[in-house]
Amino acid sequence: MLAVLFLLPLVAGCSDPEPAERFSKTAPVLAEDGAILFGRYCASCHGPDGRGGGPVTVVLRDRPADLTSIAARRDGVFPSAEIRHHIDGRIANPSHGSREMPVWGQRFNQQLAGSAVADELARGRLVALVDYLQSIQDPPPSKVE
Repeated sequence: MLAVLFLLPLVAGCSDPEPAERFSKTAPVLAEDGAILFGRYCASCHGPDGRGGGPVTVVLRDRPADLTSIAARRDGVFPSAEIRHHIDGRIANPSHGSREMPVWGQRFNQQLAGSAVADELARGRLVALVDYLQSIQDPPPSKVE
């Protein structure tokens, strides 16, 4: 009976092959969590599909990047550390505004009076979001750095 409980999520996932193919081979659970974060914090500009056509683009000066072609623009390499640094603000991106930007800035650079838990939460969100972005690359990356 215990084995059935462990196998049930695997069997349930087999009925819908699309999400399994879409998400990262290394950490599908993280990519799924990242998809939720992306929908909440990024899709308004980058679009629900990540191609840069979100609903607020009509009021933006510059069109948001197509996030599905990050690896394609880098000869098949997905630079996960670089992407993480764009999101957390270590690489300045004028289009993203300040780290205090109310749409998402504080969620990914959260500080709670030196709390180690807050740092871990922020790092976990970043990892999940980057894993999701890796999973939507078209074509899939040949290498992840």
